[in-house]
Amino acid sequence: MPTSKSAPFEQEIATSTPEDPCRPTQQSVSVVRRLKEAAKCMLPDSVFVSLLHHKCIGRYPNLLRPATFNEKILQRSLSPDPRYISLTDKLSVREYVAAKIGERHLIPLISAPDVLTREVFDALPDSFVMKANHGSSFVEVVRNKSETSFETLQLLAAQWLSTDFYYIAREKHYRTIKPRIFFEQLLLDQSGQIPADYKLHCFGGRPGRPIIYILVISNRFGSATHGDVYDVDWNHLDVAIGHYKRSAAPAPRPNNLESVLDTAVTLCEDFDYVRVDLYAPDNQVFFGELTFTPGAGVLPFTPDSIDYEWGKLLS
Repeated sequence: MPTSKSAPFEQEIATSTPEDPCRPTQQSVSVVRRLKEAAKCMLPDSVFVSLLHHKCIGRYPNLLRPATFNEKILQRSLSPDPRYISLTDKLSVREYVAAKIGERHLIPLISAPDVLTREVFDALPDSFVMKANHGSSFVEVVRNKSETSFETLQLLAAQWLSTDFYYIAREKHYRTIKPRIFFEQLLLDQSGQIPADYKLHCFGGRPGRPIIYILVISNRFGSATHGDVYDVDWNHLDVAIGHYKRSAAPAPRPNNLESVLDTAVTLCEDFDYVRVDLYAPDNQVFFGELTFTPGAGVLPFTPDSIDYEWGKLLS
């Protein structure tokens, strides 16, 4: 099941090419791109994230006195809690989650090999999901193994494993995670569809239950992906997060919404803020990931005022 953090800026950084009206050759584009990437790597973290924030949000962040949600997430990225390392690692977090809510909420793990070999590939079931543990968007859904190949997955795995996710947006807690490839069961609902991704933004650090907003990503692997924000009473809010478009009408209230919320409350209770990703097919609840720096602090909100409102919730 995909556990993407959904950060479009990462894809832009990885795939952008210089704008040149003279239409440079592919070779010259590659040289310029390499020079630009090398220059980015030399920038101090605070300068890099300030420039990235300005590019994605439209203003420079105040890193000394952060007020917005994104500014405070940037602050976390630059000085992360040491706990974030093992809990951001998509393999090691499974032990924490099993202890908190039970193994039944973990998507079954098929394999976590040291090396992706043909023998590992041959032993995989007909359907599965290949992931990497050390970043975002490292997800490959395989519905029918006969339609892919060992060589295809081996090449993709090599690309993922060679990516130092820290350099994409300077989220420091990613820097020491040892890259691994692993395979999970493909999670489908009774209709054979990949279930929606529930991203619960949980603001704690105060008496009583945390304040929670739910971003629901639907039809992620289809032609019309949507992102809709709800409160805990399933009111469809006039808010957009990231670059997802809102649905024209709200989705039906999940029958197991209370179970989803209770699971998130348990998983967030040790933190003043964390995004808890869950899946809820057919009245079950499965864990996706914990994200402490969503969007790496450059996550656009519509309206922009939400950036300030959420900033007040994050201590």
